[in-house]
Amino acid sequence: MPSFRADDKSDLSGIWSGAYNYPGDRPPVSFSATLSQSGEWITGATEEVGVSPDARRVRMTATLQGRRAGTHVTWLKLYDRISGGYDAVSYEGQVNHDASEISGRWSVRPDWSGAFLMIRAASMAAEATRGATERMRR
Repeated sequence: MPSFRADDKSDLSGIWSGAYNYPGDRPPVSFSATLSQSGEWITGATEEVGVSPDARRVRMTATLQGRRAGTHVTWLKLYDRISGGYDAVSYEGQVNHDASEISGRWSVRPDWSGAFLMIRAASMAAEATRGATERMRR
């Protein structure tokens, strides 16, 4: 098991933007996350706007706690309120080579799951800067 340092670029601590998909043809749901990694342990918080009938347009917050083993991550997200009949979601995913993206699957139960993707906020800013620089060179 690799050890992680706070100044290590592979440390997942920071601000992330993401989206997850529901099964079927529902649109993706955007969220923001703040992660903190200490060794192999991951904690954090998320925020999104509810889409279920009982929470439509309501600000939904949750905490998360999990682990990282190399490029593999798992965590449990616990919503601060029950929505859609559940309050806990399991996540399992992979961290890319430069720790700027995490992708994988979420599940509430075996028949209710979908994909998710998270991008580190600093990576998004760097990409936007590169794009603007490229446009200015033209």
